Amino acid sequence: MAQHHLFIDLETYSDEDIKKVGLYKYAQSPAFEVLLLSYSWDGQPVQTLDFTVYDNHPGDGFPEWLHKALISPDVIKHAYNAAFEWYCFTRWFRWTPQQAIKYLPQWRCSMLHAMYAGYPGTLAAAGAALGLPEDKQKMAVGQSLIRYFCKPCKPTKVNGGRKRNLPRHDPAKWELFRRYNAQDVVTEMAVDGKLARFPVPEDVQRQWALDQVINLRGVAVDLSLANGAIELGEQVRDALIREAKELTGLQNPNSVKQLVTWLDTELEDEEVDNLRKETVTDLLGRELPSAAASRVLEIRRELGKASIKKYDAIETCMCADGRVRGLLQFYGANRTGREAGRLVQVQNLPHDTVPGMASARELVRRRDIDSVRMLYGSVTSTLSALIRTTFIAAPGMKFVDADFSAIEARVIAWLAGEDWVLDVFRTHGKIYEATAAQMFGIPVEKIRKGNPEYSYRAKGKVATLALGYQGGAGALINMGALRSGLTEAELPDIVTRWRSSNPAIVYYWYAVEEAAKAAVTSGAVTDVGRVRFAYEADEQSGLAFLAIRLPSGRKLYYAAPHMGVNRFGKPSLCYWGQNQSSKKWQVLETYGGKLAENITQAVARDCLFFAMENLEAAGWRIVFDVHDEVVIEAPADRADLDAVVRIMSQPPPWAADLPLNADGWVDGYFKKD
Repeated sequence: MAQHHLFIDLETYSDEDIKKVGLYKYAQSPAFEVLLLSYSWDGQPVQTLDFTVYDNHPGDGFPEWLHKALISPDVIKHAYNAAFEWYCFTRWFRWTPQQAIKYLPQWRCSMLHAMYAGYPGTLAAAGAALGLPEDKQKMAVGQSLIRYFCKPCKPTKVNGGRKRNLPRHDPAKWELFRRYNAQDVVTEMAVDGKLARFPVPEDVQRQWALDQVINLRGVAVDLSLANGAIELGEQVRDALIREAKELTGLQNPNSVKQLVTWLDTELEDEEVDNLRKETVTDLLGRELPSAAASRVLEIRRELGKASIKKYDAIETCMCADGRVRGLLQFYGANRTGREAGRLVQVQNLPHDTVPGMASARELVRRRDIDSVRMLYGSVTSTLSALIRTTFIAAPGMKFVDADFSAIEARVIAWLAGEDWVLDVFRTHGKIYEATAAQMFGIPVEKIRKGNPEYSYRAKGKVATLALGYQGGAGALINMGALRSGLTEAELPDIVTRWRSSNPAIVYYWYAVEEAAKAAVTSGAVTDVGRVRFAYEADEQSGLAFLAIRLPSGRKLYYAAPHMGVNRFGKPSLCYWGQNQSSKKWQVLETYGGKLAENITQAVARDCLFFAMENLEAAGWRIVFDVHDEVVIEAPADRADLDAVVRIMSQPPPWAADLPLNADGWVDGYFKKD
């Protein structure tokens, strides 16, 4: 039977804020409903169905042919952020989880297509970056229409005290909203059409479906712990602000502007222009002329523990069954294809730990602030350390957590052919000791606890973690070299020694950069070890890319590559991409070390997804993943870490000689091992 293509866009209403609670709680609300559905069947003109009922308008019924199309494997469904439409239909038609998962392979996500090719994730930004003509772009008025029709409104005298805007309240706006809905289908079709020559590979499409399954499962939450932490956090915050007011006389000592002005006066010769975490830490490391200023900075540091706000996020987005869903954004980091965190940002949880974690959790549940303070000192630090543990295994279950061991160090050595590093990972695996031995000419067996040579391990560790991507002393500092006891004067020597000890990796940086430049300037196709560099262009769409084919066959795309000038005024390889800070589409620069980092992290990501698919095939249920780590929820009597590690350690067919290993733990709550 011939395959058909159905492009869809929904407009929906819910009394939940999707940005705060996520898709799943949004669509699970009893108030959730579908307002509009626009579609195009096999490229035909867009049609719009209006399901609202107002005045004499009865609303459209759902066509039977369309319902059959939504579940037919002969019809490929396309949508921008297809996870939204897929789950909204799941709720609308009350599909069981098994049915919803069965239908997933029939969906294609135009947002994934854009991100795979290196473009922004939002439809409006992707359309603009792709240079779509104005009539094919997302209408700019859309956000105001969504606020008007898709969210509750504040009751006022002017609107008659209503809590929701209906089509009859502004028919002209509603008609514009219908056009907006139809235009989204036009735009997503244009995005897919523009990128048709650069398709999403089938294995990436399959992994997208796995990501939706994991998000649908969600993870259980210890609400008692979260509520206790929120309550204790508010108590501490109120007390700290009262103390800061007494010390400074300021009306709002939490105001950066007010506090900076006060500190400038209090610290005499010290000039303070910001209160970022690093600035506060730096000031507290000095001998300050004012005890009041020192205490106020300590208070600022305590109040600045933004991670505690994650308890509020956990409580806000928890679904009615006690699970948080939608923690992952597939391909959220489109330079590498790694997943990004959403809602609670599990990719960015604090690494803090406290002794007696179980006892600390119980004290917070009991709101016993005095005992927390007596046993652990800082209440906010304790709460920060416990955030991970708010994620718990369901009753009768355990978490099996497995994390790739030194995955990036393994992959960069494998890509570059740094054989001595690979030999370490194939034998004893003590890469920090081996690196120190290589750098300083010390027998590796002497670098062990109790020996004076053990002090070199810290240098080997920070060098391994910081220097693989062409970084220098600054990279060592960012990786915590000074906090680990090293001095700034030692750092250049560490950089020189590490590079001398890893000549193949150093060579790889420059080979990668030259291959990328050759692809862009002359169209040369160059293999650098296991990776291929090429220039790919499509005359019809006008798009061109630096394409880096990874060992897995997946590609990294850099849009509109060209030779330009970097921030130092020197010739540099440039491309168009989204600035991660400003979110603007602009020219970005890159170089060999940065490209090597992208490639290494992308290969590590492919290894992780290979392992995740194997774990799922073996019956292990993943509830979320973090960078190079998987978290599985398993029956307590079958929580077998060794079995999971064996699967994680199996290299993919395209990297049969890559030495992989993993380690982890089994427990009832999520933690940092």
